[in-house]
Amino acid sequence: MTLTKTLVSLFFIFVVFTGCSKNDDEYNKPAMYWYSKIIESVSDGNLEKADNYYSSLQGEHIGSPLLREATLILAVAHMYYEEYLLSEHFLDEYVKRYANANEKEYSEFLEIKAKYMALPNPRRDQALIDEAISAANAFKAKYPHSVYYPIVDTMLSRLYMARAALNETIASLYDRIDKPKSAEYYRKVNPQPWIKWDEVNRANTPWYREWFEGNGKASWYGFMIPNTRSVVSRNSIQSDGNITDNGVQNDAAK
Repeated sequence: MTLTKTLVSLFFIFVVFTGCSKNDDEYNKPAMYWYSKIIESVSDGNLEKADNYYSSLQGEHIGSPLLREATLILAVAHMYYEEYLLSEHFLDEYVKRYANANEKEYSEFLEIKAKYMALPNPRRDQALIDEAISAANAFKAKYPHSVYYPIVDTMLSRLYMARAALNETIASLYDRIDKPKSAEYYRKVNPQPWIKWDEVNRANTPWYREWFEGNGKASWYGFMIPNTRSVVSRNSIQSDGNITDNGVQNDAAK
């Protein structure tokens, strides 16, 4: 029994010391070492490891000229693998710390593209839509003669349509629960009269999401909701005129 405990203890000590020595080997490396590890990890598609190597490069060699190039490489790599928010993070870092006057235009364009591409489901993130619209308008004002101007303008038009479609979805929801004033409010938020909805192909909700989210017009569980006025809609206006805004019956005899 004593021999077994001794062997277990020796094995544990061996593991601890070999682990520590391995970690020690990953410290105090030249900037080129970390940079080559970043390139190797990106080539293998392991961006999580590449980000860790980038942290080591940044922590140990904050003034290295390799850091500038590594930041842009990771920004482009994350965009390629559709990790748009991480791409935006590295692009923002690049613009703030490394980009010169000639590079800022392209970097800021990529930032807007990352915001735009991060919206596969616009109905889920109203704040990100507004943020992308603000960034696109700022780019157009800052670079009116940019070669990327038409691309940004196209993205901006689609973002306006996405926001209008989101507001219409919310208004339709209020229509379904008998809240006409709320529905009218959302239809007046940032109206886009130039949009001809009969010429716009709405985004199709995949069947596996439609079961839970609905298709923007109705929900799968709608048949289970009784066709009666609920507590939520007690203050709504009825089209027959029998109910006023405060839910009191409009009967002169009473």
